[in-house]
Amino acid sequence: MIRKKRKVSYCFFGILLVVACLCFYSCCVVEIPYKVTKGTVKAAYTVTKFAGKTVYTIGKFTFKVVMAPLTWPLAQKDIESIDGLPPKDAIRQGRVKDTPYVVNGKRYVPMNVKEAETYRQKGIASWYGYETYRKKGGQMTANGETFDPEGLNAAHKYLPLPTFVWVTNLENSRRIALRVNDRGPFVKGRIIDLSAGAAKKLGFYKKGTARVLVETVKLEG
Repeated sequence: MIRKKRKVSYCFFGILLVVACLCFYSCCVVEIPYKVTKGTVKAAYTVTKFAGKTVYTIGKFTFKVVMAPLTWPLAQKDIESIDGLPPKDAIRQGRVKDTPYVVNGKRYVPMNVKEAETYRQKGIASWYGYETYRKKGGQMTANGETFDPEGLNAAHKYLPLPTFVWVTNLENSRRIALRVNDRGPFVKGRIIDLSAGAAKKLGFYKKGTARVLVETVKLEG
C-alpha cells in the first residue's frame, strides 16, 4: 500500500513538473521573423571609386553605387519615419543602417550587423520598381542610394543597409549576388523584393515571384 502511494505521488509530481516546464517555455519563446544560423558565407571583393561612383566587384557581379539627390522621392513611399525622424532627415544624418523604422503605422526593428552575418532564410521573393519605368527623373532607396530598376539590388525588411546577399532561385538553381539597399517587401508572406533586373537574371520576372534562399555575404578583401 505504501509503495502504491509513493508511485501515485511520484506520478503526480512528474505531471506537475511537466506542466511547469511547458508554462516556462511558453513564456520564454520569442518569435523572430528571420533565421540566424551557424556559419558565415564569405566572399572576396574589390572596390573602385571614380567620378562620384563606388564600384564593388564580387566574382562576376558588379555593383555601381551612386548617392541620390535628396530632392528625389523614395522608391518605397510607405516609409513614414526612420529612427523617429522624417526619412530624408535620417538619410541626411546617416541614421539608416540598422535603426527602427515605421511603415503604415507598424514599427520594424532591423537586426544588427553581427546578427546579419549568419542570416539565412528560405521564402518567397518578388520584384518591385515597375512604376519607375514610366516616371521622369530618379528615385531614392531607404539608405539614400539611387534606385536602379535594372541593377543588382534588393529590398529587405530586417537586414542592415547596405548588406550583400546571395539569392538562389530554388525553382531553377540560378544564383546571383545582390546589394540590399532598400526596405520591403511589405506584403505578407514575402521575404525579399528584387529589382526587375535581378528578377530577370534569376528567371522569375514574368512569373512575378519565386521561392528562394537568401544568405548574407561577409566581404573579405
